[in-house]
Amino acid sequence: MNKSVSAALLVAGVILLVFGLSAYHSASSDVSRFFTGAPTDKALWLLVGGFAAAIVGFLGLVRK
Repeated sequence: MNKSVSAALLVAGVILLVFGLSAYHSASSDVSRFFTGAPTDKALWLLVGGFAAAIVGFLGLVRK
């Protein structure tokens, strides 16, 4: 994998994590957690996607 693609994935992953954390702490997610015990699907997908992209990007940068 190209180093620039890996760096872009790492940056995109961090950005998605920031948006995911923001969505996780939003009012709609609080209401969802109150009634269902789980945050909204949007928050979960942003967190999972951000984490996966950040890991793939980091591993691409570390790998020789």
